[in-house]
Amino acid sequence: MNRFDFTPYRRSTVGFDRLFDLLENNARAQQSENYPPFNIERNGEDHYRITLAVAGFKNEEIEITAQQNMLLVTGNKDADEAEGKQFLHMGIANRNFERRFELADFVRVDNAALADGLLIIDMVREIPEAMRPRTIPINKTDNVAKITQEQDKKEDKAA
Repeated sequence: MNRFDFTPYRRSTVGFDRLFDLLENNARAQQSENYPPFNIERNGEDHYRITLAVAGFKNEEIEITAQQNMLLVTGNKDADEAEGKQFLHMGIANRNFERRFELADFVRVDNAALADGLLIIDMVREIPEAMRPRTIPINKTDNVAKITQEQDKKEDKAA
């Protein structure tokens, strides 16, 4: 994958440093990291699902850690399980992994389940009430005159 140069954008924007760092780090990570394969779905406006193909892993061998703006999924295969077995062909990947997903603000993990070799992680974005868009009522013009008169009175008292 080609590496993008975000320098021109960094010069003309303020407060987007984290976004550019995420894009650069993600491009770097994708070149070396391709196990386990996964899907990311959007199930509605604020519902998301990550599905990882983790064939051969048990519940106790997978750990999901949700931190602020980060979801970390690790799989640690038990080394004792393969001992004593002689494989003629080993086509099912049986190695440890660590997969990181950057999460947007206010996205939380809602549920996780392992079934049929697929780890399914459901997430939901919950924007706090104070940050949601709200409609501001428009007052009548006679209210503006009252507000202006009250402000004039306060300014006279302050002077």
